[in-house]
Amino acid sequence: MSKADYFNHMTHDKQDPNPFLAIYLDQSIPFNEEAKASYLKDCSSRSRQFLLPVLRPLSRLLIILFQLYKIIIPKAFTSSKMLHRFLYWGMKTFVSPDANYMILRHFYLGSEILQFIRDNIPGVQVEMNPLKPTNLEPIKDDLFLIHDLNLYNFVINLNKQLREKNMEVMKQEKLNFDAITSSRIPIEGMPNRRSNFLDLMTAIECFTPVYQFFLTDNDFWRATNSLQLDETIGILASKVIGSNDRLALINNKHPMVPLSTLRAGFRLVLHGLATEQLHALLVELKHKQAA
Repeated sequence: MSKADYFNHMTHDKQDPNPFLAIYLDQSIPFNEEAKASYLKDCSSRSRQFLLPVLRPLSRLLIILFQLYKIIIPKAFTSSKMLHRFLYWGMKTFVSPDANYMILRHFYLGSEILQFIRDNIPGVQVEMNPLKPTNLEPIKDDLFLIHDLNLYNFVINLNKQLREKNMEVMKQEKLNFDAITSSRIPIEGMPNRRSNFLDLMTAIECFTPVYQFFLTDNDFWRATNSLQLDETIGILASKVIGSNDRLALINNKHPMVPLSTLRAGFRLVLHGLATEQLHALLVELKHKQAA
């Protein structure tokens, strides 16, 4: 059974309509149907309903305490390798299959979006480092950290070339969609034991202070500030496409105004949704151009 069947077979009770069914059926926002079903099914879990309200304030308290700790001992216990092995263990042991599926999709789609932008700016040659994990194993190889570095390096290297060559990002009459996968993303089945119960948002809130603890203060600030590059990537894509009507869907805005790390977990979820929506739009445009 496909992930979408969960909602396609759901009974509609007019006296008690399911809010997630309403969002799933709504097509005003571009979103891959399987991913949308996975995300909304995950949001409707008991973990999201009952655990998140308890764990979120505790998580944010830990972020404050670790920030004070980092001021006193800035580089104690820092290890990206240990962090990613812990994340791998935590995702494999506690995170729900739908949440893990969405996390791996994010790396895959993010790499495709950056390559799409690069491919549609004639005259630039930006070296890419695509991340396309199909299972949890690559997480142990600094996957989250490399994802952030890729984003910064792409923005820096692209804009250096644009400045050096006195170029502007312009609308392309015929778009190059070679980077965009319009078929199913080949992600393998995720662990599905009784312990795999944490929904995406609760898992992110739990892992954020762990992320902070094992990274230097500079690395954690850089990682959280990367979320506000959503608007930068959205603007680049809109210039290439020649339309900015979907930029209103981006919630992590203005990279020149750094935000507190306290809401990093919530903003990370918004970052993932922005990536899904932009990629879905590119798939939609790819089909239209092919037709």
